Amino acid sequence: MSTHIGVTFQVRVTDYEEGLSWYKELFNRDPDFIPHEDFAEWEIVKNTWLQVAKGEPAVGNGPLRLGVHDIYSERERLMKSLNTTIEEVQTREGVPAAWCTFSDPYGNSVGLFEELDA
Repeated sequence: MSTHIGVTFQVRVTDYEEGLSWYKELFNRDPDFIPHEDFAEWEIVKNTWLQVAKGEPAVGNGPLRLGVHDIYSERERLMKSLNTTIEEVQTREGVPAAWCTFSDPYGNSVGLFEELDA
């Protein structure tokens, strides 16, 4: 039986410096680790890493949704700071979460979610 101890998720960007700047704004901080040229990592939560690498974006990946405490205020912050459009917050009866999705400048699908019963 396998025991999983962590998660990594990688997105690729065609312009590394621009992509790095975009993800710094998304996370509101610098990367936690830059192991080599054109590659950066953020530990989103313990043992869960997002890797941003120079390359061609994968078609149809994601979305990678980030959990937040207040989805409405975080959506507004990101629309202003990233100068982007983010879909309206979605909910569905019987689902204890709200979510919204958008894309980075390279077509990688990302988003936000908030647990509503927390």
